[in-house]
Amino acid sequence: MFTPDDQHQITSRGSSMEEISRQIEHFKKGFPFLHLVDAAGIGHGIVKPDEAECLQWIHRYEAALKDGLCPVKFVPASGAASRMFQSLFSFQEEATNEEKAAALLMEEKFKAIRQFFDRLRDFAFYPVLESNLKPLTNGQGTLRHLDILDFLLSPKGLNYGFLPKGLLDFHLYGDISRTPAEEHLVEGALYCTDAAGRVTIHFTVSPEHLPLFQRKCNEAALLLGKRYEVTYDISFSEQKPSTDTIAVDEHNQPFRTAEGKLLFRPGGHGALLENLNDLHADLIFVKNIDNVVPDRLKDETVRYKKALAGMLIEKQREVFDFLQQLESRDDSKLEQIIPVVADWISSELAIDTDAIFGQLDVEAKVRYLKGKLNRPIRVCGMVKNEGEPGGGPFWATQPDGTVALQVAESSQIDLKNPAQAALAAKASHFNPVDLVCGVRNYKGEKFNLPDFKDPETGFISYKSKDGKPLKAQELPGLWNGAMSDWITFFVEVPVITFNPVKTVNDLLRTEHQPL
Repeated sequence: MFTPDDQHQITSRGSSMEEISRQIEHFKKGFPFLHLVDAAGIGHGIVKPDEAECLQWIHRYEAALKDGLCPVKFVPASGAASRMFQSLFSFQEEATNEEKAAALLMEEKFKAIRQFFDRLRDFAFYPVLESNLKPLTNGQGTLRHLDILDFLLSPKGLNYGFLPKGLLDFHLYGDISRTPAEEHLVEGALYCTDAAGRVTIHFTVSPEHLPLFQRKCNEAALLLGKRYEVTYDISFSEQKPSTDTIAVDEHNQPFRTAEGKLLFRPGGHGALLENLNDLHADLIFVKNIDNVVPDRLKDETVRYKKALAGMLIEKQREVFDFLQQLESRDDSKLEQIIPVVADWISSELAIDTDAIFGQLDVEAKVRYLKGKLNRPIRVCGMVKNEGEPGGGPFWATQPDGTVALQVAESSQIDLKNPAQAALAAKASHFNPVDLVCGVRNYKGEKFNLPDFKDPETGFISYKSKDGKPLKAQELPGLWNGAMSDWITFFVEVPVITFNPVKTVNDLLRTEHQPL
């Protein structure tokens, strides 16, 4: 199947023939669906903290910071903004002149575009747009629709149709606008500052946008560092070529370009597991680039980020204490602690040990319990499902037959199976990508995160290149399959902490507007 040139192309990307062979097999046999046991809910896998619990967790996190905890804020930021403006591109293509543009705006299918133009002044990018386009109005003061779109989307002006979402003007503060990247720097100062006054933030970006991110973040760090009396440690990484997946044709044979080369495609956000694994931190916050709000609404976000971190520290200390006690060489002590640990695993992680334990000796019991506890830990914020797309929290069967909490995307669920579809519909919450991760073990050593992913949770999609159909493969998603074997806790967080921007008109929501 592969020539010597192919093998050189594969290895030069940092991948291996073994990995590519696995990917080919996945194309042939597909990926199995996740088997849902039940939807998670309040009191059934999702914790809804009261005021006292929130305060307790916040105080625990703040105390840990004073004691030297080193947190990092990890922000996936490589996404292009082109999808945000898809409707504008479609309108621009159909509206060949100004007269036709005005006529099309009266049609129902362009209702969203009409709203965009009607509320143009409410966008944070409007001041720049107006000042640059004013000369084109010939003193009449009216901006033409196509001039606006051309300046906004193309390289002639702001180039928003081709920039990353993290570098667009999202929010306005008087005469000053702020991008999502800058909003994340502000957030970092509010809940991710260590005892030395240092805010450590890591962005994953596309290589072509790296210089733009560096310039914007360096400028913002100077200004915001003075404002919040912190110093910023900002780093960037790109998706590794080794995480790209091979494409195949309709017969599952390697797809070849016109030059006869193998075609590789980005492996989705699951590829960022490698970037996450490269970080050295005691605790890592994970949050998408477009989920930001203006300063007036940040309090709840900050409050719950600290609370989630405090809960993680609390659970992590319990796990570490158990693991250290299981290291005892005194059988009498082990016989005392084993049932305590087993009960905790049953009550906190819902893992049934009854059927297994009766058949094991003390040494095997210790080995089993340590295997369940010596893993990375994540605490995931979950919001009530109000119609937003996103993965949901479920109880699902693990490869070893036990049941555990998992974030499941719709592509992982067999929606043609009535029972599984019913469980999917039962979900009361969804995943807003609001995670706090503990990635060190009880000895202080960093886990190798790829060891804890489920390679059977990828996704196959159908694409085309040069007019020829192909099949592409995504790696296990960062917050579902890539973290499948982590110890997982779900916590309900207020919906105000989730304000993503998927289309340009989302910026017109009250949550993204100044008072």
